[in-house]
Amino acid sequence: MSFVGRSEAERRAMLDRIGAARFEDLWEAIPEAFRVSGSLPLPGPLAEYEIARRMEQLAGENADAGRYACFLGAGIYDHFVPAALRAIISRSEFATAYTPYQPEVSQGTLQAIFEYQSMIRELTGMEVANASMYDGATAAVEAAGLAAGAVGRRRVLVSAGVHPHVRGVLATYASAGNFAVEEIPLEGGRTSAAAVARRAGPDAEPVAALVWSQPNFEGIVEDGKGLTDAVHAAGGYSVAVADPVALTVLAPPGADGADVVVGEGQPLGVAMSYGGPLVGFFAIRKRDVRRLPGRLAGATVDLDGKRGFVLTLQTREQHIRRERATSNICTNQGLMALANTVHLALLGAQGMRDVGLQCLERAHYLADRLAAIPGVTLAHGGAPFFREFVLRLPAPAERFVQSALGSRILAGVPLARYDAARPNDLLVAVTEKRGKEEMDRYAETLARWTRAGRPAPEEAACPS
Repeated sequence: MSFVGRSEAERRAMLDRIGAARFEDLWEAIPEAFRVSGSLPLPGPLAEYEIARRMEQLAGENADAGRYACFLGAGIYDHFVPAALRAIISRSEFATAYTPYQPEVSQGTLQAIFEYQSMIRELTGMEVANASMYDGATAAVEAAGLAAGAVGRRRVLVSAGVHPHVRGVLATYASAGNFAVEEIPLEGGRTSAAAVARRAGPDAEPVAALVWSQPNFEGIVEDGKGLTDAVHAAGGYSVAVADPVALTVLAPPGADGADVVVGEGQPLGVAMSYGGPLVGFFAIRKRDVRRLPGRLAGATVDLDGKRGFVLTLQTREQHIRRERATSNICTNQGLMALANTVHLALLGAQGMRDVGLQCLERAHYLADRLAAIPGVTLAHGGAPFFREFVLRLPAPAERFVQSALGSRILAGVPLARYDAARPNDLLVAVTEKRGKEEMDRYAETLARWTRAGRPAPEEAACPS
């Protein structure tokens, strides 16, 4: 739809209709202290070529990210994004699409959502998936709320293996009183089913759900069936926060009996982009479909018997009585969900499995090389891991991270940023994009750093 400006006569007519003498009268509700008076502190206008030159200068001040081998993870991963995907989601009918309330003019968008739901359902091993959530963290919150409502209890057990940010969001929402969060510490890097059974035993307050991750924040593969069986024995829901790439090589939580599977869809065709935008996925058993947050697109037939797509279910307060609403999520991450869909379609089941296997094999290759360096160990020994592992260094990990920049390596995420009691632990992620040369360079850089006596950050070589 094109934008057509209003004439002075039209603006005058609108002001007269609402009883305002001038446009500025509409700002009276804004306190004077918060209004800008005079001109904005902006530089003067530039010619087009001057603007282009200025943009080039600003771009030149950025570090060339392409020169760095990225081993960052902790929830956001450097996976390959096909050029075809970027071309498709940049089309105007997708990039500017909004909520498809009118199916007669939104068949393409609705079909894309339907395909997304079908792929997420298959990936997670569940029966129903919604049209996407804001991000993985809020999806976990919605899952906890669904479980509390379904079983009529408030106590939610959360594994310490769930991402710290997700646990923080859970705690924030729990403070509103809909449910209460209780954390279960890790044992040897994993969540103990026996610990869950103890916390959810007959002598304890009834449990609504257990929230756990597959794999967990430190990269370790959890015993999904054991955890699910333990919480089911106590009458609670099993809520899995799953990594979609890991599900291509691990048994999906649905196969372990999980009641809800949520997660962050960023690894599926969405660039790292400084940590956003993100997209959460949400999958359930069919019995809970009336509690599903967000919206659900379905397939139907029209009066002529032709296949079509519609919004089948919407459980937010805008569409049904407020007291019956299960969530206040007002939209879905349509463009990012489309990126997930296109990515899965382009790679296919075998292509996605190949990506998962490459992550697994390369992560283990690098872990073996690094653990062979004197003074360096894997924090959790022989515990099985997928794409990430925790490296325990002989000195603060933050120092090595700063030093590795000089070798064009983004070495990982120091766990001291989440737990001050772990200054020497470094979370390292390896995706299919990391080649042997980059991994060998990482190992050589760490070996030199340990031999040199671990220089302080101010002594490390950093790019200009």
